[in-house]
Amino acid sequence: MDTENTEPTVEQVDEAGEIIVKELAKEYLTKGAWATIAFLYQEKDKTGNFGEPKVSLRRFQKISGVYKQRSKFNVSSKAQAEQIIEVLKKWYEI
Repeated sequence: MDTENTEPTVEQVDEAGEIIVKELAKEYLTKGAWATIAFLYQEKDKTGNFGEPKVSLRRFQKISGVYKQRSKFNVSSKAQAEQIIEVLKKWYEI
C-alpha cells in the first residue's frame, strides 16, 4: 500500500498492474486531522486466488490534504476478531 494517498486504501497492485490486495469495504471510525479506518480486504495467495477476508484497523494523519499512514493493526483471524468483540462487549457492559 502506498502510505501517502489522498484517499486511504489497502488495495495493492503488482508491477504488472494486477490486484494482489483487494479492498472489499472501508468504514471511517473517526475523521479529521487524524482518521481511524477499518478495512475489510482479501489477499491473493500463491495459487492466484483471493483468500478469506481479513480486517485491518489503520490510523492516518492528514497533512496538506494527504493522508499518511501512521499505524496499523491487522486482525489475524476470525477467531481473533470474535475474541476482540467479546472483550469489548464485556468492557462496555459497565
